Amino acid sequence: MVNKTSMKGNWNIAKGKLKEAFGNLTDDDLLYQEGQEDELYGRIQRRIGKSKEEVKKLIESFYQ
Repeated sequence: MVNKTSMKGNWNIAKGKLKEAFGNLTDDDLLYQEGQEDELYGRIQRRIGKSKEEVKKLIESFYQ
């Protein structure tokens, strides 16, 4: 599981990979605000049509 410090520090890398994989994601969809990770997952989930758990796993895969 990605911790919040790690997520914040490497978010630009993960954001770029998400945009490559899912061209329909916008900068607004991928806006990271500390403490609002669930909202971020929800925005991504709605845009790409995956479950919240799938979105979390996808993001975590970028941090490995």
